[in-house]
Amino acid sequence: MDNTMKMYVTAEEVAELLGVSRGYAYKIIRGLNDELKEKGFRVISGKVPAKYFQEKFYGMVVA
Repeated sequence: MDNTMKMYVTAEEVAELLGVSRGYAYKIIRGLNDELKEKGFRVISGKVPAKYFQEKFYGMVVA
């Protein structure tokens, strides 16, 4: 992958972006993944789609 945006955000990245512990970042990711499961999407444990994370925390959809 060249200079494209990453598809998923990891717990370490969430912790750094939000200024929280890694354990709490995993809790946030679990909650976001639960929301995606309810909508019928498949999820990857410990990661969340970057666009969904940005939409939920920053109120925007990044194209």
